[in-house]
Amino acid sequence: MSELSGVGPQTLRLYERRGLLTPARTGGGTRRYSEADLATLGRISALIADGINLSGVGVILALEAQNAILAERIAQLSGASEEPASDSDSRSSA
Repeated sequence: MSELSGVGPQTLRLYERRGLLTPARTGGGTRRYSEADLATLGRISALIADGINLSGVGVILALEAQNAILAERIAQLSGASEEPASDSDSRSSA
């Protein structure tokens, strides 16, 4: 991951200790970074380049994750509100 991202191994460990990255682990304890971890690392690097400290980065990442969950929930509810209308239309025509 360090080679792919250009971020040093100690910095990656720091991000993990701060809860910014959570790589999977093998049975032997080796870190396994996913594509999502790589994307998160890119976002962390961009925020740090913008002058945001690690505490701020953690807050921003948490808020972005929460927004994604809420957007998904809104999409589910929007889809669910359309389904009953189509079910009632099919019942009334039967």
